[in-house]
Amino acid sequence: MRIGELAQRSDCDVETVRFYEREGLLDAPAREANGYRNYTETQLVQLNFIRHCRSLGIGLPEVRTLRSFQTNPELACEEINQLIDHQITRIHEQAESL
Repeated sequence: MRIGELAQRSDCDVETVRFYEREGLLDAPAREANGYRNYTETQLVQLNFIRHCRSLGIGLPEVRTLRSFQTNPELACEEINQLIDHQITRIHEQAESL
């Protein structure tokens, strides 16, 4: 699928897709002979995951960490647990301040 379809299916802007790709959060797509990006369902799943994390207020560095664990599931889970615990604490603090 082309970038416009990917953006539409994930309910975001084309520039958002390009940004996540530049930041290394979204796997680079294959290129067609004419230079167009050719995204797959895998990148759609990745983009939806990134957008879901961002909707929860998870920062880009933390999303990058989570994505690295997606690609290397054999790594220890302690860092993920700490990241999630920190995020939960941050959300509780925000809720209290409201």
